[in-house]
Amino acid sequence: MEAMSPVVSAMNSIRRILSGLHLIGAVLAFFTCQVSAVSAQEPRAQLVLQLGHSGAINSIVFSPDGRTVLSGSWDNTVKLWDVASGRELRTFTGHSSFISSVAFSPDGRTALSGSNDMTLRLWNVASGRELRTFTRHYGAFTSVAFSPDGRTVLSGSIDKTVRLWDVTSGRELKTFTGHSAEVASVAFSPDGRIVLSGSHDKTLRLWDVASGHELRTFTGHSSWVQSVAFSPDGRTVLSGSSDRTIKLWDVASGRELRTFMGNYGGVISVAFSPDGRTVLSGDFETVRLWDVASGRELKTFTGARGVLRSVPFSPDGRTTLSSGSGDKEDKTVKLWDVASGHELRTFAGHSGEVTSVAFSPDGRTALSGSNDKTLRLWDVVSGHEFRTFTGHSDEVTSVAFSPDGRTALSGSFDKTVKLWDVASGHELRTFTGHSGQVWSVAFSPDGRAVLSGGDKTVRLWDVASGRELRTFTGHSGVVTSVAFSPDGRTSLSGSFDKTVRLWDVASGRELRTFTGHSDFVSSVAFSPDGRTVLSGSGDKTVKLWDVASGHKLRTFTGHSDEVKSVAFSPDGRAVLSGGDKTVKLWDVASGRELKTFTGHSEDISSVAFSPDGRTVLSGSWDKTIRLWDVTDGAELARMVSFTDGSALTITPEGFFDASSPQATQYLSLVRGLDISPVDALHRPDLVREKLAGDPNGKVKAAAAQLDLEPMR
Repeated sequence: MEAMSPVVSAMNSIRRILSGLHLIGAVLAFFTCQVSAVSAQEPRAQLVLQLGHSGAINSIVFSPDGRTVLSGSWDNTVKLWDVASGRELRTFTGHSSFISSVAFSPDGRTALSGSNDMTLRLWNVASGRELRTFTRHYGAFTSVAFSPDGRTVLSGSIDKTVRLWDVTSGRELKTFTGHSAEVASVAFSPDGRIVLSGSHDKTLRLWDVASGHELRTFTGHSSWVQSVAFSPDGRTVLSGSSDRTIKLWDVASGRELRTFMGNYGGVISVAFSPDGRTVLSGDFETVRLWDVASGRELKTFTGARGVLRSVPFSPDGRTTLSSGSGDKEDKTVKLWDVASGHELRTFAGHSGEVTSVAFSPDGRTALSGSNDKTLRLWDVVSGHEFRTFTGHSDEVTSVAFSPDGRTALSGSFDKTVKLWDVASGHELRTFTGHSGQVWSVAFSPDGRAVLSGGDKTVRLWDVASGRELRTFTGHSGVVTSVAFSPDGRTSLSGSFDKTVRLWDVASGRELRTFTGHSDFVSSVAFSPDGRTVLSGSGDKTVKLWDVASGHKLRTFTGHSDEVKSVAFSPDGRAVLSGGDKTVKLWDVASGRELKTFTGHSEDISSVAFSPDGRTVLSGSWDKTIRLWDVTDGAELARMVSFTDGSALTITPEGFFDASSPQATQYLSLVRGLDISPVDALHRPDLVREKLAGDPNGKVKAAAAQLDLEPMR
């Protein structure tokens, strides 16, 4: 009998697995569509959550075939998008600072990203895997480009140099020196024999690739040159400047041919159309289309926000992209029709950053607050989101449950504190009186009073009447965090003035000031017995203090950035801290770090222990809430809500539950550049099993059969 080939055997195995899971035919085809799918070189399928960038976007580019778009952001990531659907396909992570520039290779298989972290990285587009890191510049990368044959790459830097690299080896081939200020933009000529650079020294320079010699300097701009481009025939070059002009230059002679005037702000980006007849420019919130022959402005695209650092044409010249990096609220990429000037699509996430989380007293539900101005209530047992509280007009900064779990409290940048009925979601009361943003709220142990901190003051309110009972003054900076002692007799506050203060609730008198932090205090907490207090700070430390004496007992060090949130375990023997994309668990007695929970892609804003101390909740600027097992540090599930009111709960293995059918639009099953339906992964039963700790191993068994790439 003839032996079965490994490929056929692998495909048969996959068919049996998928059949056993009762997956639909479309998903079966997705996993077994071709022989290469079982090859180790081919990417595995991955469930992708449509979260978008969490920071402004600096650079965007079309793939050579126009089917995908690459974007680089202030959130330190590069993302790949599908043009036809607007869906996020992949996130490339590894940079430690913002992305300045991105580029596709000529064949579209690899991508480049240059960053403020002084590295240039080469990525496999289909898998998201990092292939190589280039490091030799002595400053941040500002601009990157592939040569037309894809064998070399070019980079510009704030170190005033342009460098040429070999793609295969990562070796630096040549350094072009001559600029006297930061190099802002670089480009290859169409034949790859010449490179162009624009600098903050107000000049453009043309260089010979083979020899490294400077061929020509173009002078005429009165301010920084921000962007440069070659025409498709290589005979002319374009430059955009902070002097609000675009200039067209003759390559052979160096002569200025034309100046395009009419921009209201500095020109940050320029691009030639594929036929060379028109050019695009981006300044502040405006994309403009110009006729090259006459210099006339043909069209204005309005609706973009911020400083437009990239305005590339699609390969067919019919569409263009824009992204704004100066406006912190605009974290999107917009697709425009060149002929009409109409906006066709926006590439973006649809959820807000999580600012605060809290467990209910019985541990069965959790509350989250977001910069989308809402609070959300989650069932921790099933993962369902079953209520949204709306009413704030600005970011929700802090949330808390009442001791009986029947009401919830929220503080907001809209200067108010609101009381909500948990069962109905109705707003019961608004406490007004703060003259500035409210950063923190807390219930008294008996639930009859609430504390709020904000505009350098701490305020005490009566829950029943909404009346302000007392104002605690003494801080010289904004109050960022407040807490009641377990007996309710004293309260604690942390502030931007780097201090923690203890107050007598009855009189409003300041009892003690804890000093020792070298930066702002972001979070404070009482121990369960009330004898010690905890503080987290911008100085990257957590400190433990003795209440009676005011002495510092211990400092917990290990975070690489500011600590934004701290909490005691229910038994007081451990403490939790969150900040630099990690959550850390510490032993109180020894100060030893016990565990680090990793998985968030952005800073942690809030942490909380469950009432039984067995699980941990974290909220992050990456727009997710995550539930962790304290024993092994494993992620149990992530929860995310969307601006349309829908929500998802997803296990690390890729199984999910959705609050409504429309929530599935925010998930894609992606392999390479192909998108498949996610219906087969909608498994509320497995989500519930996972949240219970997967006691029967059902989640593990199902995940092993699917063999998805782990979620990022």
